[in-house]
Amino acid sequence: MVMVSAMASELNSLTGANGTREDTVSVSPERGATLKDEQPLLKSDPPAASPTAESIEELERKYAPYVRRDAYGTMGRGEIPATEKVMLGIAAVTLVPIRLVLGMLILVIYYLICRICTMFSAPHEEDGQEDYAHMGGWRREVVVRCGRFCSRAMLFTFGFYWIKETHRSIGNEDGCRDQADESERPGAVVSNHISYVDILYHMSSSFPSFVAKRSVAKLPLVGLISKCLGCVYVQRESKSSDFKGVSGVVTERIQEAHENKLCPMMLLFPEGTTTNGDYLLPFKSGAFLAKVPVLPVILRYPYCRFSPAWDSISGVRHVFLLLCQFVNHIEVIWLPVYYPSEQEKEDPKLYANNVRKLMATEGNLTLSDIGLAEKRIYHAVLNGLCVQS
Repeated sequence: MVMVSAMASELNSLTGANGTREDTVSVSPERGATLKDEQPLLKSDPPAASPTAESIEELERKYAPYVRRDAYGTMGRGEIPATEKVMLGIAAVTLVPIRLVLGMLILVIYYLICRICTMFSAPHEEDGQEDYAHMGGWRREVVVRCGRFCSRAMLFTFGFYWIKETHRSIGNEDGCRDQADESERPGAVVSNHISYVDILYHMSSSFPSFVAKRSVAKLPLVGLISKCLGCVYVQRESKSSDFKGVSGVVTERIQEAHENKLCPMMLLFPEGTTTNGDYLLPFKSGAFLAKVPVLPVILRYPYCRFSPAWDSISGVRHVFLLLCQFVNHIEVIWLPVYYPSEQEKEDPKLYANNVRKLMATEGNLTLSDIGLAEKRIYHAVLNGLCVQS
């Protein structure tokens, strides 16, 4: 539904308005073993003086969370066998056009639904943030139900025919409180970030709000849909002293969702960027400043040929290969609501780290302490190597 806006936001995150990224609130154990150490298993190394002289193996060791290991190789530009080329050619003239047309049709239909439901209704506005997520009655009910259905239809169109969901229960451990308090509603969904497809899945399941660029609100079709979702827009141009900033607005929205079940929860990707799905990057604390419970969700994309992870591959190439693959898979692990202790409420970093460790353990993910800066370095080096070759 808002895949285009999600891609635009992620690309802008990597390049930024001036060639650099502004990290916002989100939007963001070895395999087969349990988490034995609280320290990350990967460490951030300083960039080498001449990074293009490093071997591919060394690069993959240093920047493991962003390495593609599917049949299409590094950056999706690897050598592929003749049979694969034939399959791509067939898919390019059959699957891709059909999926693009169906995807656009679903987008237009949902836009028209949102347009009808918001007629003669002024958007809620606060600190320059306009949204229709505060609507009530039948209008909001239609927007949410149709939004969830259309998002699932979009996923089906893109080859995600089946979604395996697992709901886990965890014993009363640190961070969980007495049963009497566990009726409190979470204010945010906290998820690992692998692809722009993540947003489509979350829209189909819980229809939350998320963080997007301010320019998304002005896009045709997508702009109105993002307002119906209740997106919090990043306003880099706003420098007024009374502007709360994205973090302040998000914190208020999380608290509001916690206190009012009619308000949409926030969807936050605390890693701040996408990985290949096998690792968990450090969490930013923005999702945990509100001191309210959060709902952790772990996403995985099993694959044989093409990995749906958006790590070190261009957006256009990724969309094309995704649409060419007849079947795509999503596996989702829903963890219980995480109730912060008093200590965690007073220390958002501790709260974030504890949720991260829990997600790494339950999702069998490797902890890494490298982040967006290293991702930029890795992309720059790969592009340099590709140009040299």
